[in-house]
Amino acid sequence: MNPYPQEAIRNAMTVDVEDYFQVQAFAGSISRSEWESFPRRVEANTDRILAQFDRAGVTATFFTLGWIAERHPALVRRIVAAGHELASHGYDHTRADAQSEADFRADIRRAKVTLEDTAGCEVIGYRAATFSIGGRNPWAFAALSSEGYRYSSSIYPVKHDLYGMPEAPRFPFRPGGGSLWEFPMTTARLLDRNLPCSGGGYFRLLPYRVFRLGLGRMNRQERRPGIFYTHPWEIDPDQPRVADCSRMSRFRHYVNLSRTAPRLDRLLRDFAWDRMDRVYAEALASTPETIAATG
Repeated sequence: MNPYPQEAIRNAMTVDVEDYFQVQAFAGSISRSEWESFPRRVEANTDRILAQFDRAGVTATFFTLGWIAERHPALVRRIVAAGHELASHGYDHTRADAQSEADFRADIRRAKVTLEDTAGCEVIGYRAATFSIGGRNPWAFAALSSEGYRYSSSIYPVKHDLYGMPEAPRFPFRPGGGSLWEFPMTTARLLDRNLPCSGGGYFRLLPYRVFRLGLGRMNRQERRPGIFYTHPWEIDPDQPRVADCSRMSRFRHYVNLSRTAPRLDRLLRDFAWDRMDRVYAEALASTPETIAATG
């Protein structure tokens, strides 16, 4: 079963709502006990992204930390009021592959309840911190399903030192034949390798035309929607600098921050976009039984 319509392809625009001091690049430099001492910039930066989307007439999915929702409930409500989908990014950006199954269940349950109570709407989507679901924790999919999630967007089918599952399917699938959908991050296939084509640091680092080519190929040749992601801190070149981190972490986090907002404006113009639950509406409406029946 191909869950995509054959008319013009709409891609999924997503934002992982976390602050600059919560990222994986600084996990070895900043402990969670220190988070409250940092000036928070996530609300102002997310509002800037909301304004960009409003100007472009685009709705998106905001994968939001429960930790953020507790401290910025008005922001979460503005996201929903503007017509965007609210989804879960876990509670406090703990990697899923660093948790036991019991701890993972508690984390995704707490995040879902926090977000739903704050916004007054159902949360059906989840994205693991740093794409940290893979071969080491396949039980995470059953846990997500049992906690009421209907889809995940947590697998990046690439090889990377911090994440990645290159052997995973490049297109939507139901892990283990269960009811939960996994919508993997977008990759371009070249010389028998999957290359990242979903945004984040690569969007800041690579020439814009390269990214546009990869996503355009996904739409035109493979007839599939792509998934793009960014973070509020990626449009904030004036954010405080974290000095106590490795050279690689510093490069990954700070490279070309000033380019993100204008590039995002171009991306919003160059492609069609919508929120995850609408882009994959046909897939989410299906069941394992209907897929088996239609092939």
